[in-house]
Amino acid sequence: MRYVSTRGMVEPIEFLDAVLMGLADDGGLLVPEEIPDVRDALDGWRELPYNDLAFEVMRLYATDIADADLRALIDKSYGRVFAPAVAPTVPVGGLFVLELWHGPTLSFKDVALQFLGNVFEHVLSQRGGEMNILAATSGDTGSAAICGVRGRRGIDIFVMHPHGRVSPIQERQMTTVPDDNVHNIAVEGSFDDCQRIMKTLAADLAFKRRYSLGAVNSVNWARVLAQMVYYFHSVLQVRQVTGAKQVRVCVPTGNFGNILAAWYATQMGAPISQLVLATNENDILSRFFNTGVYSLGQVHQTLAPAMDIQVASNFERYLYHRLDGNSRQLQTMMAEFSRTGSLQVETTPGTGPDPLFEAGAADREDILAAIRRCYEQHGYLIDPHTACGFSVIEALVPAGLVTGGGLGDGEPTIIVATAHPAKFPSAIEEATVEDLAHHPDIDALADMPTRCEVLPNDQEAVRQFIIRTAG
Repeated sequence: MRYVSTRGMVEPIEFLDAVLMGLADDGGLLVPEEIPDVRDALDGWRELPYNDLAFEVMRLYATDIADADLRALIDKSYGRVFAPAVAPTVPVGGLFVLELWHGPTLSFKDVALQFLGNVFEHVLSQRGGEMNILAATSGDTGSAAICGVRGRRGIDIFVMHPHGRVSPIQERQMTTVPDDNVHNIAVEGSFDDCQRIMKTLAADLAFKRRYSLGAVNSVNWARVLAQMVYYFHSVLQVRQVTGAKQVRVCVPTGNFGNILAAWYATQMGAPISQLVLATNENDILSRFFNTGVYSLGQVHQTLAPAMDIQVASNFERYLYHRLDGNSRQLQTMMAEFSRTGSLQVETTPGTGPDPLFEAGAADREDILAAIRRCYEQHGYLIDPHTACGFSVIEALVPAGLVTGGGLGDGEPTIIVATAHPAKFPSAIEEATVEDLAHHPDIDALADMPTRCEVLPNDQEAVRQFIIRTAG
């Protein structure tokens, strides 16, 4: 399998080169030249353990890694750091919840970033050299990326987060890590500013090559690939339990990476009938899938900070495929978006821009109400991001029709739980009026010392920090 850039100006490369390149050198995103069709393999996959299924999916895309090496990387990634399971799916009321918070930092990002950290180490052991990872985070990516590479030889990581705009626990998960190869940067701006700085520095090819810049954000294809696996795993499990032919999946998303992985799985043949996209008040994506207009708005600080995003990086991958790989047309659209803050695609009356997608947004009161209802009715705690999914699903379906694992139409519905509620105790307490959200790993952070550099919202300040630190 080879990879090309959405902008069309990078020669096709193989998987490991794509992982090292991160953001494509022409400023685009790397995508596979083709999407494999696995429908004939699904019956054989339905009872596979998670690691075995991951191997079957990933080997289709990582064709330059020997099977034995790929299997070892997968087993190392999803071994003792995930317990008791990597991504279990559990019934909650009339729905199913895909729990993606069983990794070391209690976030769905762990599933991809444990794998990516091991792939980086594998490549460097084969090819030599060193790497400086530059990451932008709205909360969970930072701690998961740090956990994935902390203490690894030949790798330094620089993580930018928006100063004062991540939850206190998310900040402590990043800044309490004492390893010498971990460098936290609090940028005096929004997550979109952090992401812009990351992309600008990665687009400076001389700087990127001089300092061997790598990427762990979902601009890196390996992130999306690793996330595809849990959709196959969950959907096949639910289909086997319910006997349904297809399953609906609801994904809370801000940067479009997690739901893009579900979209790729669907294109490969995963039995997914509908993707329900859930956002918070930063609703650029939900507005697009309802109107066909992708238009910037003001960034709002919300109870679900990982989704406090306006410019969704992975949206470009979706547009590329929607345009049938027409890079020239994509460049025109992205240039228009850069100039005006808006772009538009054709829509079909009554179905929006893509009949596979439904979309909705949840505000503060919606989030609190969903947390409260889920706990009171089912004794199940959800974090504010997952609450966006519950709220949107309930809003899209007439009251009282969530029964028997389906939404009135009898089709099972999976809601993706993206983080452990203990990461957002204030929101849980506000919703339930009880101090319920705890986890021993989170509680242990309270008295640990922190390290972080506060920098202005300026790419040159970040550049100079990397130069001083990397040497």
